[in-house]
Amino acid sequence: MKRIVLGFAGLLFASSALAQVPTFETEAPFAYLISADTGTVLFEKNADEPMPPSSMGKMMTVYVAFDMIKKGTVKLDDKITVSPETWRAWNNRGSTMFLPVGAQVTVEDLLHGIVTVSGNDACVVLAEGLAGSEQAFVDLMNEAAKKMGLTNSHFANTTGWPDPEEYASARDLAIIALRTINDFPDLYAKFYGVPSFTFGQTMSGKPITQPNRNPILGKVRGADGVKTGHTEAAGYGFTGSAVQDGQRLVMVLNGLPSMAARTNESVKLMEWGFRTFKTYRVAKKGAVVDNAPVWLGSADTVPLVLDTDAAITTTRASRGKLEVKVSYTGPIPAPIKKGQQVANLVITAPGQKPVTYPLLAGADVEEAGFFARAWAGLKNALFGAPKPAATAAVAGQ
Repeated sequence: MKRIVLGFAGLLFASSALAQVPTFETEAPFAYLISADTGTVLFEKNADEPMPPSSMGKMMTVYVAFDMIKKGTVKLDDKITVSPETWRAWNNRGSTMFLPVGAQVTVEDLLHGIVTVSGNDACVVLAEGLAGSEQAFVDLMNEAAKKMGLTNSHFANTTGWPDPEEYASARDLAIIALRTINDFPDLYAKFYGVPSFTFGQTMSGKPITQPNRNPILGKVRGADGVKTGHTEAAGYGFTGSAVQDGQRLVMVLNGLPSMAARTNESVKLMEWGFRTFKTYRVAKKGAVVDNAPVWLGSADTVPLVLDTDAAITTTRASRGKLEVKVSYTGPIPAPIKKGQQVANLVITAPGQKPVTYPLLAGADVEEAGFFARAWAGLKNALFGAPKPAATAAVAGQ
């Protein structure tokens, strides 16, 4: 086996001892931190244990609504009427948008009422308007959860109101946040991270303005989401996200004893994540990272191309200790179709599992003609077949 380690994009990728990752401690019984760029889990504590999500469950309510908007079946300026039954059930019950009975409210205002001020009334009115009933909308939420691959979550309502059938894990909540950010970037930017929302008026006619409850807005640079939660059973929780210098992190905390503890622990975890870890991009989508030898082909080599950006999230201390290699069994036999996966780009950091990206053939390579194959067969008989290479060089960029 041949092993070649090269400099890449100004970094030296070489083997080293295990990196010493700084530890993190939190009083939260449930915690999770992930890189949105690479999916690398940076910290976890009871991340797969089902727990009451409280109002963090509203992220799935918003996700389903965003999906309808993206598909064109719902528009932001569509209006929904607040029914007397819903008004009686949710008027001043928990967090509220202060929707008046009989009012016609746009989908846009209802979404602001859910995202910014966590209005329970807004959730139920939106669900009834978009799906006919809250239960029908909840069915859509659970369908979406299944499609996302959530394994420790189930939704019983649109509000996160305490219910034995309403539960989610910290990892699943992070997945919902990530999917919202990635699937609906424009809608996410429009609705999440808004400092306050004004809707309705007091008995004296003054406008009602409520602040965003996000505990890291204005405290962590680049904070723009996502959703707080609190019930007596669940304690105080928060699913948060921030982006700094092109790097996005998503975090989940739950089970904290107070609003102050939620703020302190949320800021502490997010700042620790940005301070300790960084995403290093090795190569861009479409880059030819190597040329692999071809066996019995019309060309001697085939370019190996990335179909996505290649990156790894690791500790800042590991920056000079990364290893990048191209892995394949070759020479690669012809015929080869352009776009066919024929190799892998493997990035390794000390103390972490390797990150693997598929490498695709950048060109078609037909089988060699009769005489070329005959000559190759003769050489094989005389000198032996070429030895397969398991690791090859990475072309610098």
